[in-house]
Amino acid sequence: MRGLRLTDVREIAILGAHCDDIAIGAGGTLLNLCRSVPGLRVTAMVLTGADTAREVEEKSALTAFCPGARLDLRVLSLPDGRVPAHWQAVKDALEILRTDCDPDLVIGPAPHDQHQDHRMLATLVPTVFRDHLILGYEILKWDADLAQPSVYLPMTESVAKAKAELLVEHYPSQGTRSWFDAETFLALAKVRGVQSRSTHAEAFFTNKIVVEGIDSCEF
Repeated sequence: MRGLRLTDVREIAILGAHCDDIAIGAGGTLLNLCRSVPGLRVTAMVLTGADTAREVEEKSALTAFCPGARLDLRVLSLPDGRVPAHWQAVKDALEILRTDCDPDLVIGPAPHDQHQDHRMLATLVPTVFRDHLILGYEILKWDADLAQPSVYLPMTESVAKAKAELLVEHYPSQGTRSWFDAETFLALAKVRGVQSRSTHAEAFFTNKIVVEGIDSCEF
């Protein structure tokens, strides 16, 4: 199966409802892009966790996941588990973010995610980034909400292992969760790798994609 290449990506926006969402959902993709595109501009925003130990973890983690990138991380203070009640604040924060960046790619939660904070953010992203390629990442958790993805970004085994190790290292507050361990992260990456004929992969969802590369012909 032949694939498209993200050869023209020089700037991305990546969004999460909680500290660790971005790294879980797209940590391997960040490692690959930042290593392949020196000076990549990464504008990241997380809706919850400001002024807590979670923000400290997030800053440390995304610095590690974005080697060599120009990283702009914003962590907001919305209440965890209550984000849908703050629709206006989320919309306003996204609009401000949009004025500060012009990304080639936008990555955020998947629209079908059963966590209400994730789903709320996923609903609003395309209302602000209206002319962008948007990929929705998946987060394996106790909710039975894994779906069949439509987009795969392959990872080597070394990148998959690096992602799993960085997650465990930089988010010690999540170590008590039964699913938050390297084995879980590598297992899902291996399954997505099988589905994309690669060693490991991260998988995403998208509602719309435009394929370019051939000049339009006139008749």
